[in-house]
Amino acid sequence: MTELKRPTARTCELCGRRERWDDDVESWRVADGAAGEPFCIHEWDINGTFNPVAE
Repeated sequence: MTELKRPTARTCELCGRRERWDDDVESWRVADGAAGEPFCIHEWDINGTFNPVAE
C-alpha cells in the first residue's frame, strides 16, 4: 500500500518566517519565534523537491 507523507516544516523565502505542522491543532504554527514580517505575502519554500510518496 502506498502511503503519503506531509511536510512538517516550511520557511518563507521573502521574510524568513518558519512554521511547523502541529498535529494537536491540525494547523501550521510559528516555529522558534521566527514570525517574519507582519505584512509579508509569504512565499513558502515549495520547489518540487519534496516527494509525498513514502517508500
